[in-house]
Amino acid sequence: MTDHELQRLRREKWHLDGNRVLTVEQATDFLESVGFCLMLPQKPMPLVPTFIGAYLGSDENLPTQQMAFSDDRAREATEIMIRLLRHRGAYESNHFGENSFLIAPSVFPYFYALVGERSPRQTPKLGVRSEYSPLARDTFEVIRQHGPVSKQRLIEVLGGGVSGRALDHALRELWSKLRITRVDYDPRVGASWDALYRWSAEGVRAGINLSVGEALSALISKYLDCVIAAEPQELVVFLSNFVSRSRVNEALNALLAARELTFVHVAHKSLVQVAPELPPPRRVRAGKSA
Repeated sequence: MTDHELQRLRREKWHLDGNRVLTVEQATDFLESVGFCLMLPQKPMPLVPTFIGAYLGSDENLPTQQMAFSDDRAREATEIMIRLLRHRGAYESNHFGENSFLIAPSVFPYFYALVGERSPRQTPKLGVRSEYSPLARDTFEVIRQHGPVSKQRLIEVLGGGVSGRALDHALRELWSKLRITRVDYDPRVGASWDALYRWSAEGVRAGINLSVGEALSALISKYLDCVIAAEPQELVVFLSNFVSRSRVNEALNALLAARELTFVHVAHKSLVQVAPELPPPRRVRAGKSA
């Protein structure tokens, strides 16, 4: 494989070749094909596709997070993304900050297995070692009882002079562990939130029943299917947003040892790709030589 061939295959798969993703149906197919993508480009940019790139059919002059609010192209693409979330055609995480990370429904359980809570119905515990603030705990209780619920409604129910900034921080805490998720957006009231275990009971249940090792193996294979082939470090950098690099390296080495992955040389670089399936052995009729 040459570098030109690799880039061509990526552009086709990521819809950067002029084949635009313009409808919810096309967006669903695109996301299932790649498995996951960022909404917008960012710096540094991991080796993954973007939803805005697929919507525009190009990777030239794409709007960034800072430009998105004033860019009609970004608003149009966001409308399609919101419709995907609304109908569970995509899941969203905040592991790349303000830039939405979109995950296909078929791939979501593997991400949940890495970062989600194993007892998602339980109220977050407080204490010195708790990963949640008291406001995050109270916010989760309100969402669990009243969700889907808007940010404005959360402020009203929580009371006590809770500021919008403090509530945003609490929502990010809960979202980063997939306790909650955005399920809709209305320009008048903003995003609506719901408990993820209720919004997608089947996906959460599937994730809980997966081990970290199983999930990592599946995500490594899906990532390589998405990017065609990648340097090991590119894969490790991407997945380290969800789990430690040592766990990623351990899973990668296990897949290489099992020959489920293989190396391919591209432009003097050794890249990893999913091992091609071997054809079934040729059957030879009795009495004839091979």
